[in-house]
Amino acid sequence: MSFNNTFSLFSLFLTILSLWFSFSNAQNLPQDFVDAHNTARAQVGVANITWDNTVATYALNYANSRKSDCNLVHSNGPYGENLAKGSSGTFTGVTAVNMWVNEKQYYDYNTNSCINGGQCLHYTQVVWRNSVRLGCARVQCTNGWWFVTCNYDPPGNYVGQKPYY
Repeated sequence: MSFNNTFSLFSLFLTILSLWFSFSNAQNLPQDFVDAHNTARAQVGVANITWDNTVATYALNYANSRKSDCNLVHSNGPYGENLAKGSSGTFTGVTAVNMWVNEKQYYDYNTNSCINGGQCLHYTQVVWRNSVRLGCARVQCTNGWWFVTCNYDPPGNYVGQKPYY
């Protein structure tokens, strides 16, 4: 094999590797989680949330502890928490956030409650006005599923309080 052919094959390999890495991390980076949250928060006039490494470390540690069973069991820690899981490799962090945000259709602001038998407390945590720091993690479980957690500081969803004004 000539030098040019070897170099071309090596270049192609590096390009494919680079694309694979880009796609595998797409929509799972801290800024992706933050942007997805802030898009929903902006829709209801809530200030941006920011990434916090301490909260993110907590999220990652908890996500890693769920890898063996992938069960959606809350950590009962000091932060607000949203959990999700999906079986597809395309189940990204942004996919999880969008699932939570899609619960908006079941939230009635006037009664400050979930309606039509739907779940809405993940959504209200995403847009909770006093939650200003965020940390999220996505890990692959031993069964091949993906587990996503986002933690919020300070926590939201206090009974009798609305998420935003």
